[in-house]
Amino acid sequence: MDSPAIEEYLEAIYKLQQAEKPVKQSQIANVLNLHPTTVGEMSRRLTEKGLIRRRTGGVELTKKGERAAVELIRRHRLSERFLVDVLGLPWERAHSEACKLEHALSDDVTDSLEKFLDSPSSCPHGHPIPDHDGRFAAESACSLSSLGSGDRGVIVSVDEANAEMLSYLASLGLLPEVEVVVEEVAPFGGPLLVKIGSAKYALGREVAAKIRVGRA
Repeated sequence: MDSPAIEEYLEAIYKLQQAEKPVKQSQIANVLNLHPTTVGEMSRRLTEKGLIRRRTGGVELTKKGERAAVELIRRHRLSERFLVDVLGLPWERAHSEACKLEHALSDDVTDSLEKFLDSPSSCPHGHPIPDHDGRFAAESACSLSSLGSGDRGVIVSVDEANAEMLSYLASLGLLPEVEVVVEEVAPFGGPLLVKIGSAKYALGREVAAKIRVGRA
């Protein structure tokens, strides 16, 4: 198991490169809230360990680095499931607490935890949990903010980084597996009017972009 600092870098790079490769060091610094000089030094260490490779304009994970990142994500999301399903922790607190647990779990304990939880397919926020071999279930989803008036979808996942936003979404019933209908889309980047059951809510584009839905 690598040090917590190394694992945090690998996880950040993995998530960033799902949207774009290579990953710029400024992006890593922004996500981890670190000075670019610190990120540059860590990038040198990760390169020496064979965990990342430098590319024009940024860096990307090697196969070794990607495997390490996926293992960390697996430990994190299983920890979230345990905290919410077994300990009853609110879903808005699960992410920050799992960040502490993920670095302490050995592979054997992680496997036992997965078995205890009956091999869940996703974390409480809807993100897929990779299996023992690092494989993710296929996911077809788009952001709620990309839907048009009259479109409907089922919530697949919600960005877990902002605890206040999660608490707010939970209070509205905007949870994974819930169907949502876009009643109206305001022009010029305005909010979306969405319907959940018989209730209607106005959601800002920034919040709607954090919610991923599958077409219903």
